[in-house]
Amino acid sequence: MSIEPDTTREVSGEHFLPARRALADDVYDAVLGLLMDQVIEPGSRASIDGIARQLGVSPTPVREALARLESEGLVVKKALKGYTAAPLLDSDGLRELFEMRRLLEPYATRNAAGELDDRTLDQLEELCEAMHRSGEAAQTGEDRFKDYKDFANQDSDFHRIIAEHSGNVLLSDAISRLRSHMHQYRIYFKHGVVDETSGEHETVLEALRSGDGAAAEAAMLDHITRSYHRIASSLESGAAD
Repeated sequence: MSIEPDTTREVSGEHFLPARRALADDVYDAVLGLLMDQVIEPGSRASIDGIARQLGVSPTPVREALARLESEGLVVKKALKGYTAAPLLDSDGLRELFEMRRLLEPYATRNAAGELDDRTLDQLEELCEAMHRSGEAAQTGEDRFKDYKDFANQDSDFHRIIAEHSGNVLLSDAISRLRSHMHQYRIYFKHGVVDETSGEHETVLEALRSGDGAAAEAAMLDHITRSYHRIASSLESGAAD
């Protein structure tokens, strides 16, 4: 049994799922939405029973979803206290995250150049095109996670596929464990980022198609650097407000 994303309904700012749709992935998506939209505020308690009542499901899939989200760094489990929503990255946390990305991802992209077959390159191109479509759709939404979820997932997939073709399993795993896209989209999403991010991805892809490792490395480094400045500027503006 599966559900369609647009059948989740909201009442008084809350997210609900019919009990008949209470599959693990469905509940995970719903709880992720609560965290990304900060309905469950950063640092606040994520009550298993409370979320289960809110979604109209049993506690078991909620407990499974929170365990999965703990592994992704979006909730924290404390002894005798249960789960709480992880705090948002501050300026130092954001800087450290992107320092790691700048160290790991350009190198992985350089290694992937010349190792990607035509089918994988076409898959990356399809992701770039899909991001354009998802970005346009997000512009008509209410700036909620459900509106830009596809864009965020496609962005993540683009980086994941490149890392997986770096020829280094430990490197790919380290990049995956950063969960960087989850964290950055939790604190920042603006419609203007769509075209910028998509264009930077296309530059990376062009270098990968040419098999030019140095150009691919430089393009990925430029993309990550620009991403950092976009988000850091947003944080600074928020602090000033």
